[in-house]
Amino acid sequence: MKYKIVQEKKPTLKTFGLYKAVAVHSYTITPDEIISEMQANTTLKRSDILAVLEEYSETVLRHLKRGDRVRMRSLGLAKLEIESDKVPDASDFTACKHIRGVRLHLIPESEKGSQPLYEDIKYEKIKG
Repeated sequence: MKYKIVQEKKPTLKTFGLYKAVAVHSYTITPDEIISEMQANTTLKRSDILAVLEEYSETVLRHLKRGDRVRMRSLGLAKLEIESDKVPDASDFTACKHIRGVRLHLIPESEKGSQPLYEDIKYEKIKG
């Protein structure tokens, strides 16, 4: 995983002026590239992989939007969380006015206190 060192620029944070590592994402893999890679590593045809991935995506999205948590093998537990304003009285709360958005949370799979998602990551500092 590539990273660079940057200075915290938000004056309102306690860490203002300090330096931190941030991930550098230099490439975005496409669904077609993933399918090609999977086809090369299995006996499945491209059309079979595409059909399974499409159905899997649609099923996961349907459950997330319904408010379900979705456990994904080797990845972890995915769920949607609401971001909202806080109001002094519960009777003042209205969804259209106070809900700001939704975020996807992924809680990595854990096996005996270990999280395979984070194992074997190699860190590489980029220049610049």
